[in-house]
Amino acid sequence: MKRVLAISSLDPCQLKVLLVTSVGIGGLLCYLALRKKTKNIPVGDGWWRVGEKPLSEDRTIRPFVVETSEEMIQDLHQRINQTRYTESLEDGRFHYGFNSAYLKKVAKYWRHEFDWEKQVRVLNKYPHFKTNIEGLDVHFIHVKPVQRAGQKVLPLMMVHGWPGSFYEFYKILPLLTETEGDFVFEVICPSIPGYGYSEAPHTQGFTCLDAARIFHKLMDRLDFSDYYVQGGDWGAFITCSMALMKPECIRGLHLNMVNAKAGGALSIISLLVGRYLPFLVGFTREDVCRIYPFMQKNVYKILRESGYMHIQATKPDTAGCGLNNSPVGLAAYILEKFSTWTDYKNRDLEDGGLERKFSLDDLLTNIMIYWTTGSIIPSMRFYKENMGANFQKTMDNTTKIHVPTGLAAFPHELLHCPRVWARSRFTDIRSYTYMPRGGHFAAFEEPVLLAQDLLQFVKKVESKRPK
Repeated sequence: MKRVLAISSLDPCQLKVLLVTSVGIGGLLCYLALRKKTKNIPVGDGWWRVGEKPLSEDRTIRPFVVETSEEMIQDLHQRINQTRYTESLEDGRFHYGFNSAYLKKVAKYWRHEFDWEKQVRVLNKYPHFKTNIEGLDVHFIHVKPVQRAGQKVLPLMMVHGWPGSFYEFYKILPLLTETEGDFVFEVICPSIPGYGYSEAPHTQGFTCLDAARIFHKLMDRLDFSDYYVQGGDWGAFITCSMALMKPECIRGLHLNMVNAKAGGALSIISLLVGRYLPFLVGFTREDVCRIYPFMQKNVYKILRESGYMHIQATKPDTAGCGLNNSPVGLAAYILEKFSTWTDYKNRDLEDGGLERKFSLDDLLTNIMIYWTTGSIIPSMRFYKENMGANFQKTMDNTTKIHVPTGLAAFPHELLHCPRVWARSRFTDIRSYTYMPRGGHFAAFEEPVLLAQDLLQFVKKVESKRPK
């Protein structure tokens, strides 16, 4: 008790010295970050159609079935047949983008072997619904669990990113809804407005905060008052915004992509010191392996992979016109991300390593969700709406998150965030796991690993909750 009183009586300067000497510079970084004033994220409201918002809102939840038609398939086949290719450079592999020689093989499979009608039946394996929120028809799948005697049912929302879709979660769903432990999940996977079967906003300004608010409204409409959320890519940003907007509704937040940093000069200090004296800044050996050499892994590599982002954050409609008109062009644009974001080394392969982690049926099903709904342009616009001036300094990207948090750090994620940096934003980290393999599309690539990490995180959270 005396020691606690002595520490509490120290002034901030003395406390900084104590932290540096006892737990290293990493402790100081966290201390400084945690001293920043916590802000409140307003819930607000929105209306995403042209014209005035009506006085009453239709809260009906309607069943939805994915459908296809012979005319749709014939049009697709005609467009694939008329594709004009440019020959790849000798030994170009995936360093110039999608290798044209392999693209022809993908297009040939798509045209002659891929069975869209069969994949539609796969999509309809789980119940689909739509409901109108803020003027938009929001699509989601709702998978109820196989509940065993004594099991607790926990609601879970899983949110996809770009260029993915709700279909990314199809392989992980049985692992979450048919468990044998103390709890099992009831899973809701919405499509972000503008993606797939969710209606696109008709007016400007739709951001992650707006998606977060709509998804909270969706869960409320489904009669859930508190729930877990999980996400990667834009799904990580949206679920973080949900935790900031209504923390009382979030039992736990699980991410497979982490947006956090020590900030300013502190980041520079930790990066300069971390390679040689990692323990001083709170880095582990695994952090060092994933971060360094810094310029190659965090600057040059990202510059090579972020051209799409500059286009979509500035003039998405221009490039989108071509993608919306050519199915093979759309496939090349999207599948190249499933190659490189799974593992940068796939750029050295003639086929981009796509079939090492995925089947062509699964990859083309995701493409067809974009193609048949014409949603590539509105999905690209989401970058422009979110990535305005000072994107990294917006309230939803800098405000601390206090809900229980679980972080799964996959080795081939676009950027690595050490736990010591994550603590600067997430104040209640219950688990941080260095995943043994996998990249950006965690649920699609490694559903078993992601499910295991999510389950162990929830188990830790539930064990601490009042009975």
